[in-house]
Amino acid sequence: MTDTGRVLIAADKFKGSLTAAEVAEHVAAGIRAVRPTAVVEALPVADGGDGTVAAAVASGFEPVELEVTGPLGLPVLATLAGREEVAVIEMAQASGLALLPPFTFAPMTATTYGTGELIAAALDGGATTVVLGVGGSATTDGGAGMLAALGARLLDADGDPLPFGGGPLRELAEVDLSGLDSRLKDTEFVLASDVDNPLTGPQGAAAVYGPQKGADPVEVEALDAALTNLVRVLEQTVGARATECAAAPGAGAAGGIGFGALLGLNAVFRPGIEVLLDVLGFASALERADLVITGEGSLDEQTLRGKAPAGVAAAARAAGRRVVAVCGRLAIDEDALRGAGIGKAYPLTEIEPDPEVCIAQAGPLLERVARQLAEEQLPRP
Repeated sequence: MTDTGRVLIAADKFKGSLTAAEVAEHVAAGIRAVRPTAVVEALPVADGGDGTVAAAVASGFEPVELEVTGPLGLPVLATLAGREEVAVIEMAQASGLALLPPFTFAPMTATTYGTGELIAAALDGGATTVVLGVGGSATTDGGAGMLAALGARLLDADGDPLPFGGGPLRELAEVDLSGLDSRLKDTEFVLASDVDNPLTGPQGAAAVYGPQKGADPVEVEALDAALTNLVRVLEQTVGARATECAAAPGAGAAGGIGFGALLGLNAVFRPGIEVLLDVLGFASALERADLVITGEGSLDEQTLRGKAPAGVAAAARAAGRRVVAVCGRLAIDEDALRGAGIGKAYPLTEIEPDPEVCIAQAGPLLERVARQLAEEQLPRP
């Protein structure tokens, strides 16, 4: 019996409902219900934010769980993913907003120290390439905590170590990088992010993203001043490179951890979805596909600014493959979809208009949507 098409499912998570792997499972089930001979391959994807490690594990990376310092300075369990000499780290696992108690924010004191501990663990495991996916952070400390966990010393005017967080950086007087882990210089770091903001100023980490982390206008101003001081003090240690890194695209990502990675880890900034597609082996999977199905919880204007579905669609279109999408809700028009390389979108709200029901019943609804997609997009046997 001949197959009825070769399908690659490369979708991101439906935030709050389904992981990327679960999205793929439900889409595959829907397709097979009406096209049982279709050849379906799943490659869950992410763009560097929440779900990045899960996507790596789903593609064959080994999960490594360990206890690290959470954003409030308390222990949390975090997972990194490793395969051969490559490690994938998701900073949200150690320093993420989702780790805070409900309705709790700590814009001035949240730390990236645990992310540094994850990096150290990756090095302990033999990684020579580390993909650092950033996004969903609770922090605005410029990566200071991360660097401290890796051996940097951040001191006040009395020579005492600074407390955790972005706020105390106002009191920073000296940074000693001589104790940084010596393995860092022999390791390739890739900063994977869909955010290209600089570290400071009106488009910087504090001004743009501080309010999302609970910072009021006074705290935003204080955090921006603190990050500016971090750069100024680092200029005394590394010279003009501190200013260059602060102004570089991606420096303001995830509360400025991008800056810490660019300066302290010599990281290379790349759009998160591009990095993850490379790491997950998307190109070889794409060669086997006739149709690519991508998607995420909400297809909207943010999607078009470098989120996972846009990256998948761009790569698939460049290879001459057809692309359609599944989503919880669709908030862009057909012209914008086609401009992104997506032929058609299949939102859950098309069959269930109540958003709360879509969230609660995302799996079964996605299978129904996938059946419709298969009827329209795949040939009959």
